[in-house]
Amino acid sequence: MARISGVDLPRNKRVEIALQYLYGIGKTRAKKIVETAGFDIAMRTDALTDEQVAKLRSIIEGQFKVEGDLRREVGLSIKRLMDLGCYRGLRHKKGLPARGQRTRSNARTRKGPRKTIANKKKVV
Repeated sequence: MARISGVDLPRNKRVEIALQYLYGIGKTRAKKIVETAGFDIAMRTDALTDEQVAKLRSIIEGQFKVEGDLRREVGLSIKRLMDLGCYRGLRHKKGLPARGQRTRSNARTRKGPRKTIANKKKVV
C-alpha cells in the first residue's frame, strides 16, 4: 500500500484519483503530478512499485504544500484574521459565512441546526 505524507492511498484506484485523497491536491494538481512522474494515465495504485511511490513522494514534497503543513498555514491565516478583528475574522469567530453569502434563508452548514424560539402567549 502506498503511503504519502502520512496518508494511505486507496487500493485499486487510478493514481490520479488516489492522489486526491491528500489534503491540498485536487484534480488539476493530481493530473500535473502524474504527468511530471511520467506514469500512464490508467495506472492503478496496486501496480505502483516502491521506486514509483518514492518518485511521487519526492515530486509532492518538493513542489507542493500538503496535509499538515497546509492545514497549519490555513489555520494560522484564519487565526491572524481573527486577531486583527477585521470583518472576515469576526465572521470566522461567529461561525458565519465569511464571503458575502446571505444568511437570512440559507447558511445552515455554517450556522448549525435551527434554534427555535418558543412562542410566548400574550396575556390581554
